[in-house]
Amino acid sequence: MSIAVILLQQLIIMVLLMAAGYLMFKGKKISLEGSRSLANILVYLCLPCVIIKGFLVEQTTQATIGLLISAVAAAVTLGAAMWISRIFFKKDAVANFASAFSNAGFFGVPLITACISDGATFYVAAFIAFLNLLQWTYGVDLLTGGRGKLSLKKVITAPFMIAILIGLFFYFSGIAMPHILLQCVNFLAGCNTPIAMFTIGIYLAQTSAAAMFKKKVLYGVSAVRLILIPLVTLALLSLLPAAYMEMKMAILIAAACPVGSNVAVYAHLHDRNYPYAVETVVISTILSLISIPLLVALAQMVW
Repeated sequence: MSIAVILLQQLIIMVLLMAAGYLMFKGKKISLEGSRSLANILVYLCLPCVIIKGFLVEQTTQATIGLLISAVAAAVTLGAAMWISRIFFKKDAVANFASAFSNAGFFGVPLITACISDGATFYVAAFIAFLNLLQWTYGVDLLTGGRGKLSLKKVITAPFMIAILIGLFFYFSGIAMPHILLQCVNFLAGCNTPIAMFTIGIYLAQTSAAAMFKKKVLYGVSAVRLILIPLVTLALLSLLPAAYMEMKMAILIAAACPVGSNVAVYAHLHDRNYPYAVETVVISTILSLISIPLLVALAQMVW
């Protein structure tokens, strides 16, 4: 079975999980405050465990080289994404933020795990770390017009950074994680996909679908996020040899994901247009059900 077919099946599962969140919110079985609690579970428990789990592989020279190459590839592709977004949305801070940063952690990781392997998340650990760091710095600067106060302590103590450090410790030390702790990490990592999709479904339930689908700017943001940036990423990753196929595909999927849900979180936090930010997440997520399988199929032909 091709990666594109597996990917499509996984996306259908994710849509059904989103539908569950949508129906629960519409049926008033979960409140807006409850959805924020779910978001906290994702940010502070599930995603960190996904990152840690990705590092729990055998340390080899080849794996270490792969980690370093993936870090460079992540920095280059994210830099390109920010540059492209700035060209198209220089005067629209929310759209600039939304198109620059993908939902690699909550949307990309489960796709990568399903389509490639659990071990492939090792190659997107740097991507997720850089992405979150840039959201905390460059992204906040965009939304506040340069008035945001960046705390180095907050960056260093952010859950994703702590997870990266823990993961690197276990990888480079060669120490095996205790079995009970490993089981806890695996269980929490397994919650990432259902809770993330459930939360996006709740975001969808907060929007007016009729009005949302008429907004042309949302399709512009989605075109940059789902088509232009992934195609540029594909071209950049083509410079890597075929021996790094698993790494290339993992980073491509991470870069091709829809708008990251953090844009809504940061927009709300810094008093920007929260409903607009939510709409960029929802529209791009829906359209990604078509764009990601097509992009992966294209990558398989090109690579």
